[in-house]
Amino acid sequence: MTNSLQLPDSAPYSFAVNVVRKLRSAGFEAVWAGGCVRDALLGIAPKDYDVATSARPEEVIQLFGTRKTVAVGASFGVIVVLGKNKTGGTVEVATFRSDGTYSDGRRPDSVNFCSAEEDAMRRDFTINGMFYDPMSGKIIDYVDGQQDLERGIIRAIGNAEERFEEDKLRMLRAARFAARFEFTLDEHTAWAIRRQVGELKQISVERIAQELRLMFSHNSRHLALELLGETNLFAVIFPATSDQGLDFAYRIMPFLSQPCFEPALAAMLLERLDNTAERHKTRTAAIATACRELRFSNDEIFTICWLCDACDRCRNPAQLPLHELKPMLADFRHLLLLDLIEACVHAKQRPRHEIEFLRTYLSTTTQEVLNPPPLITGTDLKTLGMQESPRFSSILRLIREEQLDEVIRTRAEAIARVQQLS
Repeated sequence: MTNSLQLPDSAPYSFAVNVVRKLRSAGFEAVWAGGCVRDALLGIAPKDYDVATSARPEEVIQLFGTRKTVAVGASFGVIVVLGKNKTGGTVEVATFRSDGTYSDGRRPDSVNFCSAEEDAMRRDFTINGMFYDPMSGKIIDYVDGQQDLERGIIRAIGNAEERFEEDKLRMLRAARFAARFEFTLDEHTAWAIRRQVGELKQISVERIAQELRLMFSHNSRHLALELLGETNLFAVIFPATSDQGLDFAYRIMPFLSQPCFEPALAAMLLERLDNTAERHKTRTAAIATACRELRFSNDEIFTICWLCDACDRCRNPAQLPLHELKPMLADFRHLLLLDLIEACVHAKQRPRHEIEFLRTYLSTTTQEVLNPPPLITGTDLKTLGMQESPRFSSILRLIREEQLDEVIRTRAEAIARVQQLS
């Protein structure tokens, strides 16, 4: 089956065409491969372009020059070709290959350079196994990928168990693709995932975390969660989550709208830790521990912990002292917080007054009122003759709180308050 694609006229597109043209002019086979073909067929502008070719890695380097190539995976036949500038993008050029055994469940122990058809057969899913010839405008499809796109199916190429045995992460990728495109999992592919789900533990936590970021930052996150539950992948990734926690996660996910994964993780941990926090000194420590187990970055962990804590404190925001309310709404992550609170209101069918109060307060309060410059600093305390001590910081904190509470409004009032306290 052949077909033509409507592709964007952009610098990356033009560069990807030129890479194929140059390889062809040198006598090699060259086509676009994988995700860019899938996305274009779905009417989605490709974010990047991959090229598959009969040229060997050393031939690609020789053709484009050492200054315009990076050997990111030469042993696997992968060379990155650099554009003229950042807007031109880069193109990953991979030699047609078949893979040997996968002893680590991630990368092949060896590769053999081969034909385009053999290369297609070693890829993960049929929708990712198609090629496109930008010179003739034809799709080259050895795996019935177009048919599965039309049917809305995620199907492993060949034997699903073998594909997942080669790279365990493909089980998570199957769920992510099915959710993102609102496709269904092929019956045998889903069965193979359930059969091998326990082997996901062989994958590095970092790779799993990256898949979670991609899944839960997309507006199809609720579908991804359902698929993780149906295939038992969720229980492997979040073993401490109760049925109650999973049920709450199902209910809250459809109402999250921000394109970030942290609110989704916070939502799952909020309910999960209702049953596990007693094992930790503080609830925040429990949340941080759960996030560290997934190898999230320090910034991500801090954001997830902050969201959980702030969401709890906003159960009745009108009763919060201003020195607690204002910093939350002045924080650069406040939109994530409002998103999480809004979702909790829907999922738990709570009264809307809390989220409405927050949105109204935020819309009627300037940033200068939310986060005014401090009235005094540590230098001011020293000038007033105070010696640094634990009380030093507590006085600064108290003055700041009273400033945010609008009890004191001027520098003179702040200094008078310091003198009163000292």
